[in-house]
Amino acid sequence: MNQADSTQLTAGRNLKIAIFHLGSGMADVLTTGVWNRIMVADLGFSATFVGLLTGLRYFLAPLGVIAGRYSDTHTVGGFRRLIWIWLGRAMMALSTVTLGFATAELVDRAQGGSAGETALVLWLALVLSFLLFSLGSAISGSTFLALIYDRAAENQRGRAVGLVWTFLLIGFAAGGVFFSLMLPPEDDAGQLGFSADAVLNLFLVTAGVFTLLWFFSLLGEERRNTRIEEPAQKRQSSLRHDLSLVWRSRAMIFFFYYLMLSMVFTFLQDTVLEPFAGEVFGMEAHITNRFAAYWGSMAILGSFVVLFLSGKHAFFDSHNLSRGGVLVLLMAYAVFAVSSLGQVRPLVTPGLVLLGVGMGIWNIGTWGLMMEMSPEGRAGTFLGFWTLCVTFARGGGVAGGGIVRDLILSLSGEHTTAYGVVFCCGIVGLALALVALWQVKISKGWDSSRSDAELAATLAHSMD
Repeated sequence: MNQADSTQLTAGRNLKIAIFHLGSGMADVLTTGVWNRIMVADLGFSATFVGLLTGLRYFLAPLGVIAGRYSDTHTVGGFRRLIWIWLGRAMMALSTVTLGFATAELVDRAQGGSAGETALVLWLALVLSFLLFSLGSAISGSTFLALIYDRAAENQRGRAVGLVWTFLLIGFAAGGVFFSLMLPPEDDAGQLGFSADAVLNLFLVTAGVFTLLWFFSLLGEERRNTRIEEPAQKRQSSLRHDLSLVWRSRAMIFFFYYLMLSMVFTFLQDTVLEPFAGEVFGMEAHITNRFAAYWGSMAILGSFVVLFLSGKHAFFDSHNLSRGGVLVLLMAYAVFAVSSLGQVRPLVTPGLVLLGVGMGIWNIGTWGLMMEMSPEGRAGTFLGFWTLCVTFARGGGVAGGGIVRDLILSLSGEHTTAYGVVFCCGIVGLALALVALWQVKISKGWDSSRSDAELAATLAHSMD
C-alpha cells in the first residue's frame, strides 16, 4: 500500500516538510547571490568562470530523472526516497563547507595583496565544491518531490507542493536578511569591507543551518520498508520506455508544451526587468534593487491566499490556478509593454505587483499539475522528467530575454522598443501556453498496478 493511501498529510506535517525548502532557498541565495558577488564584484574574478560554476546544476539536472526512476524501483536500506534526499543534501552541506574555506582563503590572499597568485588547489576546491553541490541538488530535488507525492493523498498533493514552493520563496527572502547580518561591513577589513574569518564563519554557520533544516523537516516522513511494492517489482521496463508514455498521451504532450512555454516566457523578464527600469526611466540602482522584494513579497502573499482558498473551494484546483496565474502574468507583461513603448513610468509598480501575484498563483497550479501528471508507481521518473523540463526552460527564458533585447536594440537603436518587444514576446508565449493548457485533461487511475498496455490506453484516451 502506498504511504499516501494510509496517512493523511495534516497541515502541521505539511509545514514541517515545507521547512525543507526554507533551507533550499537559503542555499540558492548563498551560492548564486552572495558567493557570486564576492567572487566577481569584490575579488574581481571572471564572471564567465563564476557563471559556469554556479550553472553546473543545470548541466547535471538529467541525473535527477535517473535518481527518480531508481527510487521508483529500488530501496536502499529500506528507504526509497529519503536515502537519496539526505545523501544529496549531505553533499550540498559538505560542499558549502569546502566552498567556505576556499573562498575565505581567496579573501585572505586579496587582503594580503596576492589575489593574482591563486594556487591550483584553490581552483580545484572551487570546482569540486560546485560539482558536489550540483550533483547533490540533482539527485535530491526530484526524489524530494516524489516523497511529497508518496506522502500526500491525491487530493492533498497540490496543497502540499504549493506550500513547499512558498517556503522556497521565503527562504530567498530570509537568506538575504540572514546573510546581511552574518557578513556585516568591518572597518578594519580593508577595501573589501569584510574579513576572511567573517566569510568562513558565514559558510560554516549556514551549512549547519541547512543540515538541521533538511534533516528535521523530513525526519519520520518515510516509513522504512525492505521491499518494493508488487507492481514495481513486475515492471522492468527501461527509462526510455517509461518516458515514451509522454508521447503516447495527448494530455501529457500538451502538458509538456504548456510547461515549457509557461516557464520560458514567465522568466523572459528575469534579466531585463531591472535594466528596463534603469535604461528607459533612469531609475537608480538602489531603487531597481528592490524589484525582487516587491514581486517576491506579492508572490508569497498570493501563494498563501490561493492555498487557503484551495482548501475551502473545489474551484481552486491545479487547473484553474494555472490558468488564473498565466492570465495574471499576461496582464503583467501587457502593463510592462505599455509602460515601455509608451514610456509610462507609473505603470512599473503595478506591473511588479501583477508579476508577483501571477507567479505565486501560477507556480502553485503548475507544480500541482506536475504531481497530477505523474502516474502512480512512476512518480519519481516523471517528476524527475518534469523538473528537468522546468530547469532547461527556465534557463532558456532567462537567457532568451537578454538575447531578444540585444537583437532588437541593435536593429532599432531604441531602448523603449527593445524592452517593449521583449514584453510583447512574453504576451504571445504565455497566450500559447494558455492554449496548450486548455487541451490538458487528466485521466484518473494512472497507477502502477495496471499493465503498460492498459496504462498506455488510458493515457491515449485521456482527452475523451
